[in-house]
Amino acid sequence: MVDNSKIEQKYRTIRSYVIRGVRMTDAQQNAFSIHWPQWGLSADEGLIDFDSAFVRAAPRTLEIGFGMGGSLAEMAAKQADRDFIGIEVHKPGVGKLMHTMAERDIDNIRIFCHDAVEVLDRCIEDSSLDRVQIFFPDPWHKNKHRKRRLIQSEFVEQLRQKVRPGGCLHLATDWQNYAEQMLRVLNLAPGYRNMSENRSYISRPDDRPLTKFELRGERLGHGVWDLMFERID
Repeated sequence: MVDNSKIEQKYRTIRSYVIRGVRMTDAQQNAFSIHWPQWGLSADEGLIDFDSAFVRAAPRTLEIGFGMGGSLAEMAAKQADRDFIGIEVHKPGVGKLMHTMAERDIDNIRIFCHDAVEVLDRCIEDSSLDRVQIFFPDPWHKNKHRKRRLIQSEFVEQLRQKVRPGGCLHLATDWQNYAEQMLRVLNLAPGYRNMSENRSYISRPDDRPLTKFELRGERLGHGVWDLMFERID
């Protein structure tokens, strides 16, 4: 008898997330309900006109998997001349970010609550982004799970098509093995140039805020690796 579950698993599409608990606090739920019409974007709408969504034309940064949104809100607050698009599948994180945006009067972020792979495919025009950033994606640290990691050759090619020539992809991880995989995949990827002089890692840029998680890791002696690659064609 054929095991259909194994066949389905073999051909399963890479996703940018894992389903976890979705319980929201009252503050998160209220922020989501109130502000989604203003700041939320739906993957069902197809290609998004970001000039209309932000009511202006400005450089655009896409962040995939912003968690609870603290660092994304910080970047947006400090770079008011830039527009930010956040993708996060977990509603508590979306609600928390919207709560923060309302408290700090931040209006240059728009948010998808959906899988990033599908958003890229359906909603974002080619060569329409100035930067893509993915900070601390799930490392899938067990050997048998590493095939689920987001940073693979097919995905970085999809990202390259969405970034304009001269734009960049910025990654960060606190798992050395994943950092090595990221570096290997991107150094081999066509159409990218490693912005490190020695084709390795870069120092954390000043515009990437330190997260509480990262600060705790530094106190414990954990390393963090940043990579930045430019689209060259």
